[in-house]
Amino acid sequence: MPFDICETLELSRYRSLVDLIEQTCQKYADKPAFACLGKSTSFSEIERDSRYFAAYLQHKTDLNVGDRIAIQLPNITQFAIAAFGALRAGLVLVNTNPLYTERELIHQFNNSGAKALVVLSDLLPTLAKVVSSTEISYVISTHPLDLIDEQVQPKTGLKNIAFMALLAEGAKLEYQAVNTGQSDLAALQYTGGTTGLSKGAMLSHANLLANALQCEARLGNRIIKGEEVFVAPLPIYHIYAFLLNLVVYFEQGGCSVLIPNPRDIPALINTMAKYPFTGFAGLNTLFVGLCHQPNFKALDFSHLKVTISGGTALTQAASDLWLNTTGCTISEGYGLSETSPVVSLNCPGQEMLGTIGRPVLDTQVKILDLDDNEVAMGEAGELAVKGPQVMQGYWQRPEDTAAVMTDNGFFKTGDIAIALENGMYKIVDRKKDMIIVSGFNVYPNEVEDVLSSHPSILECAVVGVSDDKSGETVRAVIVLTPEVVASDALATEIKQYCATQLTAYKLPKTLDFVEQLPKSTVGKILRRQLRS
Repeated sequence: MPFDICETLELSRYRSLVDLIEQTCQKYADKPAFACLGKSTSFSEIERDSRYFAAYLQHKTDLNVGDRIAIQLPNITQFAIAAFGALRAGLVLVNTNPLYTERELIHQFNNSGAKALVVLSDLLPTLAKVVSSTEISYVISTHPLDLIDEQVQPKTGLKNIAFMALLAEGAKLEYQAVNTGQSDLAALQYTGGTTGLSKGAMLSHANLLANALQCEARLGNRIIKGEEVFVAPLPIYHIYAFLLNLVVYFEQGGCSVLIPNPRDIPALINTMAKYPFTGFAGLNTLFVGLCHQPNFKALDFSHLKVTISGGTALTQAASDLWLNTTGCTISEGYGLSETSPVVSLNCPGQEMLGTIGRPVLDTQVKILDLDDNEVAMGEAGELAVKGPQVMQGYWQRPEDTAAVMTDNGFFKTGDIAIALENGMYKIVDRKKDMIIVSGFNVYPNEVEDVLSSHPSILECAVVGVSDDKSGETVRAVIVLTPEVVASDALATEIKQYCATQLTAYKLPKTLDFVEQLPKSTVGKILRRQLRS
């Protein structure tokens, strides 16, 4: 059976993301494009409101084609309207985490040179302290409920325009189409900044179009045009959900059910109960958390046919739990902000657990040693990728760009991987997370996978601890299932359990039981916080 529904990418299908947006809205005009907080918004309404948004930017600001606009919103329909409107006006998106601190905001706004900002009205007090230190001239604020019942904006002393007032003003103005091409910059997608200040990956219209078509080919006939209902709990300011929900499923005429606060698990489950959902994207911690909820287990999963995992390694325990609960397998994929983001993805229904699948169309992958030479089949090395989805470089960071690119144009990901003989790839771990015990490499993912299979463990993380004798030892930080109580006897049992599946130098020497693990807003466990 083929792994993709086509053999080559048809990048000529769209001139740009703007062309994709406009064609799609016309094709599926009356169908729902987004649902949020109980309100459904059709494709024609998305086209209309994004056009009003673009017209306002063109006539009521001095923003020029190529200027950057930051969007600092959770998963609400206004995000799509603002993003599509900004693109239609020829601007470059800067997706921004709503939970960023003042320091992080100032860095991202100044590094990107953002001149405008779309922000949640609740965040205006924080922005009032930040904007004066940036180049931002225009602040557009919105409340999550604005599209349902326009809300009163808070008084902060910060000059801003309400989102709904902007649309009303834009409705009186004429939108002027911009000649945007595939090579033009579409977004600055900032990396997580785990090794210092975050960097802006320059993603062109071609990068995002290519990756959308690559994902479409890999998902194949699992997507029926105009019929899908995809639940979107992961934040769309993150490239993983942005690509899936605002490009891939949007282009296919699907409806994305936007979840503003995925940490509110009861509200997420209640929302899912209202829709015949056919798709879901998550990551390991979310899959496990949901499957331990009785109300989630009671949902109707009869329509669910695609579940995608990315952002962090999928454990065998989480995969089994999801399958047993929902009846749907999980297709694990792999990608980065720098690759728009998808590099590889397991085909739904043809998953090989423990791997990230095969590279998507027109994508080359190599496993390199420290000198950028390919390693032998089955040996671990740094995964490097070349393809139409690879970024143009880091924004205003030519030295950093040069450091991650090989002489023949491969992007070095910083992830340790192994190529398997069947064409699949397996991520071993992040280069920087690797633990070295007496000269032996220990990959946290492997130890975490074993720990996660213990019935008393809900989730866990493994990090290295300095040791005078061995250089480092393995430390496991563990969250137990609700009915289990920590004890010395349990710690001994867990260590003995690990000893049956791991060689001696990989065994956790220290077990710490905690109530919760530190996580990013996407739900990724933050090992760096545990190390510090």
